[in-house]
Amino acid sequence: MVSILAPSISSSIQPLPASFRPAKCFLAKSIRRRTNYQIFWVRCGSSSSDSNMDNKAQSITEDVFRKYSSSKLVRKGKGVAIVWFRNDLRLLDNEVLVRAWTASESVLPVYCFDPRQFGTTHYFGFPKTGELRAQFILEGVSDLRRNLQKKGLDLFIEFGKPEKVLPKLAAATAAHTVFAQKETCSEEVLVEKLVRKNLGKLDVTVGGSLDGASRSSKTLCPKLELVWGATMYHLDDLPFTTSQLPDVYTQFRKGVETRCQVRSTFKLPPSLAPKPKKFVDGEMDWGTMPTLEQLGLQARQQSPLGVMKFVGGETAALHRLQDYFWEKDCLRVYKETRNGMLGPNYSTKFSPWLAFGFISARYIHEEVKRYERERVSNDSTYWVLFELIWRDYFRFVSMKYGNAIFHLEGPRRVKGVRWSQNKELFDCWRNGTTGYPLIDANMKELIATGFMSNRGRQIVCSFLVRDMGIDWRMGAEWFESLLLDYDPCSNYGNWTYGAGVGNDPREDRYFSIPKQAQNYDPDGDYVAHWIPQLANLSKSQRHFPGQAYLKPVVSLKFANSGRPRPESNKLDFSKMEFKSGGNSGGFRGRSRRF
Repeated sequence: MVSILAPSISSSIQPLPASFRPAKCFLAKSIRRRTNYQIFWVRCGSSSSDSNMDNKAQSITEDVFRKYSSSKLVRKGKGVAIVWFRNDLRLLDNEVLVRAWTASESVLPVYCFDPRQFGTTHYFGFPKTGELRAQFILEGVSDLRRNLQKKGLDLFIEFGKPEKVLPKLAAATAAHTVFAQKETCSEEVLVEKLVRKNLGKLDVTVGGSLDGASRSSKTLCPKLELVWGATMYHLDDLPFTTSQLPDVYTQFRKGVETRCQVRSTFKLPPSLAPKPKKFVDGEMDWGTMPTLEQLGLQARQQSPLGVMKFVGGETAALHRLQDYFWEKDCLRVYKETRNGMLGPNYSTKFSPWLAFGFISARYIHEEVKRYERERVSNDSTYWVLFELIWRDYFRFVSMKYGNAIFHLEGPRRVKGVRWSQNKELFDCWRNGTTGYPLIDANMKELIATGFMSNRGRQIVCSFLVRDMGIDWRMGAEWFESLLLDYDPCSNYGNWTYGAGVGNDPREDRYFSIPKQAQNYDPDGDYVAHWIPQLANLSKSQRHFPGQAYLKPVVSLKFANSGRPRPESNKLDFSKMEFKSGGNSGGFRGRSRRF
């Protein structure tokens, strides 16, 4: 395994393969035809430092599991319960897993590689899951399987739709309940409904004991039990209903901070055994991990130019927290460094692991509070929680506004904006060839690594929608395709805010490239890192290199003060019409704050 801290690795460098699959859309077709990434992919070899780092991560995970195990947990249920892992791919602080264990004599953990997640995005036909995120998921599922095996269980893996796989397993094992984490966006909610519907068609005989002893049995339909677990603050603890959710983040934050408590993390039983009898007897097998090729993708490693090597899984997530908080003591200065762009430790980098539930927000909260008790409590420790509350907020916003967060007019139902879908301009943006080094460097980093700083995301979003006047959904879907930390709530929540169509009317902000460059990359180190031809220029020239770089494809529409130039501003926000939000029908289209 490659270390999450990216030590030196042996490698052979080759041109990046053209691995995006064709789609029925001019934009997706043009990826193959027009893209010139000018980056490289790496074949990673093993090294002693990789092995040492992996052993350390395993040791940290085992220590955390021991700390959070409890022999006081009591198993009261009968029969078999299924745990359907979704975006909660962890053992620690997993209420779904604990409730299934408590309600059964044996648990069947299941993960489905849903083929729909490897199709294309809704409006513009980009690959829905790019190869770097797919590899991250594969690593995480493998890690989940290993950790379950250490606890006496295993993980059933199948490439297929959950609404077909889960009823089949429930029938085969006479499972009485399928436990799963509740999701909020329409695609995921539709799958939940289909699973529930198909489970309801079964007649399963339940009640017999695992050891074959006589016991009264009965025939019934397995049920789907959904558990809330994706946020730091629990849905049931909010001081308002989702329909009454404040449209201003500050009001939401103050409400939960003053009137809510973050629940404690869920402990683990010392053992999760036994396995379901049919798996012990060999009547059923646990399935095999698919390859990237079987998912329709080609292998590609994250570029070694990236801020760090992201490895999927709970083990890597716990290692990252231990390293950032306790070993490097970076939490102490997080607020001062969080807007950086270059290097592994300017921010926590938790977002990819949070997106798939490799680590829980509640566990991070507990570790922050422990850090405050044992080391220091300051603005930086608070600010990590502040950002986690943003993540919660976007999740609850997705419940309030439904599919409106995926639609062009956004939750505010904004009218009167003349959005462009100019594919040549969009290609320049996504390929990092706009002629503005700060934009291009960020977009090249995204392609090469699947990651971009929060500051970078805000800048490139502002440039696409304000300076180029491009349909914001094109940018959101490009992020959906490439980001390691993609989740629909945060991604589309941020893009609607950046486009001025989000639920908070105060978020119509413009990011001036000269000002952002001066504030966050004053010496041009970041742009020189991703655009090597700029490295030989003086630091004062790197952001505006003139003829030494590409000619800008558009003029900047706003002055440095952030005020529009009316004669050239295609996005005339003074003529927008605003209507109240609400749920929007239809099967939608679909950054993270943290």
